[in-house]
Amino acid sequence: MLDYINIEASDDESDERVLESGIVGNIRKFIMSLGKDFSFIGSQHRLVVEGQEYFIDLLFFNRQLQSLIAIELKRGDFKPEYLGKMNFYLSALDDLVRLPHENPSIGIILCKSKKQRVVEYAFRDTTKPMGVATYKTAEKLPTKYRNILPDAERLKELL
Repeated sequence: MLDYINIEASDDESDERVLESGIVGNIRKFIMSLGKDFSFIGSQHRLVVEGQEYFIDLLFFNRQLQSLIAIELKRGDFKPEYLGKMNFYLSALDDLVRLPHENPSIGIILCKSKKQRVVEYAFRDTTKPMGVATYKTAEKLPTKYRNILPDAERLKELL
């Protein structure tokens, strides 16, 4: 649940930076929602492979797992091609960033939605530790804030 990010519902997949900015601006809350022992390494973590730059949306380290955790943010449905990109990132992280005592890197593709069969087929023959998770934002303010804060429609009117 990423309600604290305060992003508008949208099907615009190209604006993933808004989602990323919301997460980075609320990094403490995001880490708490991931679980314990996560450390934030950075956003748009730069990798250079044969002179070409690539950027991982969010990079964390989990102390208990002793693994780098790469998170790719997608505002729309999961697409099978996201898996190839994540596989590439994990291979590059393991070769270029991971320290000798650390475990292999883990990837999470965070999408607005997913179709289970599409995810199953995309992952069927992969061996790297990756997963797909979905996020959602609330349509309405929580009850305790309804009489205190304006709702989305009222804010739009004010703008």
